[in-house]
Amino acid sequence: MTTIDHGHQGGSNQPRPPVTNRAHPRVYAILIALTLWFILAVWAFSGGGGLVNYLLFVVSAFLCVALGLTLILFRVGRARRAAQADQPPLRDWVRWDYETLTGRLAGSSAAAQILLPIAAAAVGMTAIGIAYHFTGG
Repeated sequence: MTTIDHGHQGGSNQPRPPVTNRAHPRVYAILIALTLWFILAVWAFSGGGGLVNYLLFVVSAFLCVALGLTLILFRVGRARRAAQADQPPLRDWVRWDYETLTGRLAGSSAAAQILLPIAAAAVGMTAIGIAYHFTGG
């Protein structure tokens, strides 16, 4: 359910930014791209075969299932075009407030908190994979 509040603060003449509780569709797209990058970076450890390749396949399959479920839910939610129609460009969305269960965040902070864990994992796994290959692994 999308909540967008365009109200003004009680005694202040300065309008507060709009409030939403849905992430921008571009945030989801970036999240999917970072997950795919992570899957590719994990395969830097593939070797001659055996247990390592089996475990890499299991990790990749788990992440692909998670991505598939996310995409299915996104498509189901997309049937409600009315909620999607009022989405601003990402540049404007990051200036909005994002409502969470524990309080409000700036949209830019919410996007950073959503994307930072998978981005750190993808960059870290890439660096570890490069080091693995340079050390003759």
